Amino acid sequence: MISLRWRSWNGLSKKELYDLLQLRLAVFCVEQNCPYQDLDGLDKEAMHLLAYEDGKLVGYLRLFESLEHYHGLAAIGRVCTEGSARKKGLAREMMQLALSYSDEHFAKNIKISAQEYLEDFYSSLDFVTVTEPYLEDGIPHIGMIRQYEDNDA
Repeated sequence: MISLRWRSWNGLSKKELYDLLQLRLAVFCVEQNCPYQDLDGLDKEAMHLLAYEDGKLVGYLRLFESLEHYHGLAAIGRVCTEGSARKKGLAREMMQLALSYSDEHFAKNIKISAQEYLEDFYSSLDFVTVTEPYLEDGIPHIGMIRQYEDNDA
């Protein structure tokens, strides 16, 4: 059974921090053969969603209320799942939780920089492509935005 938990920067245990950095490095740097500086100084500003199964971190993403380089929009990034957890709906479940959290706490549009091959996945979560493809760390990406809709209005 997978356990999902939110953590602020100050709420992360040393083990959780180690686990999330290890997973991000394994997926984004090793698997994708993309040497880049993962530690970008933004983790302190994020809410971190951790997905554990049997004590092992199998999924992760980070959520921001606002990013300056996204013109103040909310943002989701570093979405990743460990190989054994793929094709089971975990990334979708994590994204849906992040969208709900953002709607409830931030009430604003969300921007992502998505790897281009995942465009259909993010489109299925109501993100709309807003840029032409561009290279980020040597990998084709696209900018996408999900419009906030106040369902209580």
